[in-house]
Amino acid sequence: MKRLVFITAFLVSGCLMRATPQPTLTPVAPQVISAEENPYAPQIGDEKKILAGVIVTAVNLSERVELNPARVQVNFLGSMPSVCNELRLQVNPPDMEYRIVIEAYSLSDPNINCENVFQQFETNILLGVYSPGRYFIWVNDEYIGDFILY
Repeated sequence: MKRLVFITAFLVSGCLMRATPQPTLTPVAPQVISAEENPYAPQIGDEKKILAGVIVTAVNLSERVELNPARVQVNFLGSMPSVCNELRLQVNPPDMEYRIVIEAYSLSDPNINCENVFQQFETNILLGVYSPGRYFIWVNDEYIGDFILY
């Protein structure tokens, strides 16, 4: 009898539901489908120039719906310390938190003597095409805005 109870308990315990671990969501890394159109990207020979700052007075985002697919344009307004400085806008690929960091700076040639007269600039760059998600734009450590791609 004891043996029958033990065998029955053993068989029934095999039919009981066991706790299964819940699957965890794995974050999906954002992907760059096509690169940005940026005439102010770092160039060969920049390492021979002197790094200088820029004063960015305004940055805004605008959606270019006439393009297929629609893309985001980043508009910049600011000034550089000299008329001889060259503007650089380095767009870094999105990180795991969907942040796109843009570094704005200027460069000057050390062999050219130039007056320190502020040079204003107004320009824009067209961001690339990215995988779906909500992207956050930062320029020189300042949050600018965000956009969503479906």
